[in-house]
Amino acid sequence: MNQHFHIKNMVCNHCAEVLKEKLNEANFEVAKIELGELTLAEPVTPEQREQLMFVIKDNGFDVISDQNSQMVEKVKQLIIKSVRSDEALKSNLSDYLTNHVFKDYQQLSRLFSSVEGKSIERYFILQKIERAKELIVYDEKTFSEIAFDLGYSSQQHFSRQFKKETGLSPSHFKEIKENRRISIDQI
Repeated sequence: MNQHFHIKNMVCNHCAEVLKEKLNEANFEVAKIELGELTLAEPVTPEQREQLMFVIKDNGFDVISDQNSQMVEKVKQLIIKSVRSDEALKSNLSDYLTNHVFKDYQQLSRLFSSVEGKSIERYFILQKIERAKELIVYDEKTFSEIAFDLGYSSQQHFSRQFKKETGLSPSHFKEIKENRRISIDQI
């Protein structure tokens, strides 16, 4: 019988790989692990649960127990996945989220704002800006390509939003030597 956990701060596939490796080292058999979710092959005893929580927390993650927080984390994971995928969001954000979590968007939006202290849209913009910073630092794409990849209607719209959020134009950000990126689990 599998045991399932919702994990906070698991923001990329590398996070999942690291946690899986650490859990295997601690003799936990992982049946499945993906962004925000962990399934163990066997149920854990109370003593094993304590060790499991230690391994999870020691690696910068946390277990989410209440349903509201689980829903918010699911929304965050969907947004991160959409921003970091190779294809831009095809539908609008509200449709995308409601199609994946099967909740009314207004209800989802209120819940997200109450738990996170910011709107879903604000979180989405912040994730896009952090992804843009990453792509600018990599210096593999033009600003137009970055704007297109992140679903902006134009390079100008992207540049305006980037400057509004960072205080710098994308080209000025590119010129600065210091890395001003924020870890996406800190957004």
